[in-house]
Amino acid sequence: MEQSSSEQPSVEASEGPPVGSGGVAPPAAPAPAPADADDTRGQHLNRLLKHPLTLSLGATLLIAAFIGGTVGAGVAVGGGAALAAALLVFLIVFVIASNAAKEDFFSHYASARGLSRVGKGSVPPSTPLLRKGNRRYAEQIMDGTLPGGLPGAVALYTYEVDTTDSDGDRDTDYYRFTVVLHDLPIAATKVSDVYCQRREGFRFMDSAEDVFRRMKRLELESEALDKRFEIFYGAEDDEVWMKRFFSPSFIVWLTEGTPKNFAFEFSAGSLCVNTRSHLHSTVELDAMCEAAGQVARRLAGEAAE
Repeated sequence: MEQSSSEQPSVEASEGPPVGSGGVAPPAAPAPAPADADDTRGQHLNRLLKHPLTLSLGATLLIAAFIGGTVGAGVAVGGGAALAAALLVFLIVFVIASNAAKEDFFSHYASARGLSRVGKGSVPPSTPLLRKGNRRYAEQIMDGTLPGGLPGAVALYTYEVDTTDSDGDRDTDYYRFTVVLHDLPIAATKVSDVYCQRREGFRFMDSAEDVFRRMKRLELESEALDKRFEIFYGAEDDEVWMKRFFSPSFIVWLTEGTPKNFAFEFSAGSLCVNTRSHLHSTVELDAMCEAAGQVARRLAGEAAE
């Protein structure tokens, strides 16, 4: 029986590119920007663990450790040696992956904010923090117009202190900070030094400690500020100007709106805003830069009046 013209056989839809694509598959979505220095570590770790060189060298090390341990002390020791070798390989790969992820993050952070980036270098010893230690250096130095809106630099800063114990053994302690630096020559026309430092020690010791200071302590009527900070200024600086600078609104911001472990030092036109530890996330670095901008504007604004 002949098939009528109105009953044409159905045609299966093809699985080609979407209509209107011009025969070209749409581009893959870009990878999300790393939000911190650990974001891409898993990707690098997975890639490195599967790399032929890692597999080859790792297998060789495991076999050598197993044979050496077995020959020397038995199968149990050989198995333990092989396990230790496997852990060593993983640790080495983990460190390499972590460094690669850190590079991804800081490279993207600097690029996204239009900052110039230097891997490792030094920062000017312009404030007490930047002069401490037997050795000092900075990593991930980035300069330009910072998220706070002002020209400056942000860096991961470290200073080292050498110590010797009673037995003559030497050791080195490492002190790590994230610093934001601004040049404020206009503020130097009004005040030489302002240190808003993290409080350390007991408040009842303040008077005794001040006997040995060249700086003067600024006393303000804020319990919240006194619990968190100690404020000092130059011996020749004007106390009235200092109290005007630390206005009630600025005090509230210092105690409630600043990042954890926040502090700042201003000396001879240089401002160093800092926090303990190296920061490795977009949120933390932006917050530090923005807080530094607030302090810089406050100093410059009060000096201009």
